[in-house]
Amino acid sequence: MCPNSTQWRKPPPKFPLGQVVATSNAATQIPSAEVLLALARHVQGDWGTLDDEDRQSNDRALARGGRLFSQYHSTAGVKFWIITEADRSVTTVLLPEDY
Repeated sequence: MCPNSTQWRKPPPKFPLGQVVATSNAATQIPSAEVLLALARHVQGDWGTLDDEDRQSNDRALARGGRLFSQYHSTAGVKFWIITEADRSVTTVLLPEDY
């Protein structure tokens, strides 16, 4: 198959991340490669390990312009969150205790 095929392209992001920031706690406890992978999932509407109610809330927020929240776990088992503000100006990577 040709490398220019649409099968090889990533789908476009579902929303802009704005400025991406991380708390110092998150930056020291989560490897940056894992943060980047989680951000790629977040921007595609893969909300990680949220329950169904929170997933549905995010789906509504995506359609209506609300705040978006995802939860992931690093390979070391550290739980972390990614929050994109409603105006899409900032996305924050943080640990629950940083909230």
